[in-house]
Amino acid sequence: MAKQRTYMCIDMKSFFASVECAERGLNPFETNLVVADETRGDGTICLAITPKMKSLGVKNRCRRFEIPKNIHYIVAKPRMQKYIDYAAEIYGIYLDYMDKQDIYVYSIDESFIDATDYLQIYGKTPKEYAKMLIGEIARRTHIPATAGIGTNLYLAKIALDITAKKCPDRIGYLNEQTFRETLWTHRPITDFWGIAKGIANRLAKKGIYDMQTITKCPEEILYKEFGVNAELLIDHAWGRESCTMEDIKNYKCKSRSVSNSQILFKDYSYDQARIVIEEMIRSGCFEMMRRKVITNKVSITVGYSKEVHAPTGGRMKMRETTNLPKIIVPYAMQLYEETTARNVPIRRLGMGFEDVCDEGCEGYDLFTNWEEVKREKRLARATLELQNKFGKNVIIMASDLQEGATLIERNKLIGGHNADD
Repeated sequence: MAKQRTYMCIDMKSFFASVECAERGLNPFETNLVVADETRGDGTICLAITPKMKSLGVKNRCRRFEIPKNIHYIVAKPRMQKYIDYAAEIYGIYLDYMDKQDIYVYSIDESFIDATDYLQIYGKTPKEYAKMLIGEIARRTHIPATAGIGTNLYLAKIALDITAKKCPDRIGYLNEQTFRETLWTHRPITDFWGIAKGIANRLAKKGIYDMQTITKCPEEILYKEFGVNAELLIDHAWGRESCTMEDIKNYKCKSRSVSNSQILFKDYSYDQARIVIEEMIRSGCFEMMRRKVITNKVSITVGYSKEVHAPTGGRMKMRETTNLPKIIVPYAMQLYEETTARNVPIRRLGMGFEDVCDEGCEGYDLFTNWEEVKREKRLARATLELQNKFGKNVIIMASDLQEGATLIERNKLIGGHNADD
């Protein structure tokens, strides 16, 4: 019989906001603070707010103008590198108490842990072990954390997302039996991991609003509606999950596309946006080089200010299969010119390279100048090596210095937000 495993899901509470409080010597449960870039105006999204702000009814991921005027608060500019440094320190704390093979980093502020073999080593119950880890994180980083404990990975996640919120010590526990006893009739069903609004709406059309009703629904109805995904839905409704930490570690995902998008800080004209989309295409080419992949399909999307014009864009199949900017950029610019509205202010841009494949699949047409291709490859490799060593802004194009260009500033960002102090 397989050994009963104990999993934990630990989450840093309001992570970005808690880091900013820790840096200021403040308590996030007593401090009104939001993480947002004031330079982007009142419409900027708050990346995080403190638990104190949440207790006042402020919604996470709100826009600044949505915060009631009578609430006084600190605005902290995002510092993504700082948050990464804290996350690395927290990961280091985990490594003091377990092997890296038993840790899966789910996001910058949330990790899964297989605690099974460590309970006996430390002579602790699952809750005591979780409390020890949370306490050590608080002592060394001043970041508050919550935890979910479960007999499988799914239950650990649900114990964190739902059960822990009702526990004074912020540690929830679930097994299959307690899941059915306490959460089968829990609503809204969107509180459960994996059930977004779209799925919830489709379930509602079948008269299903909670997990218990899923277990009572004839399986053929669910399979007809959701296909193979119905199996996961049914298992989760019973509190079952067969995936283990080992399965996650062994899973290899290979992306088949390279894409990027950005929201411009102000309205751009057709010509200004053209500069930016060219920058994005070139950056995407270098990203393909880093991944050692190539493509023969390029796509762009253009969104307009205040929805005065429907989004435009399209995709184009190239004659060549490559990652060289000199070849790909002209195709993208042709696509931009053919599909973009000329006299409408532009606010959003996106690009993508689809169906990427390994560099060994490279292909060119009969009219290709091979000497020029070799020269471009040498130049691209040299540029990439310098960027990897000294940063992406070590070599730039003259066009990147034009008014409206965004590449230099975006190269300083992490995840689209300010990296440093």
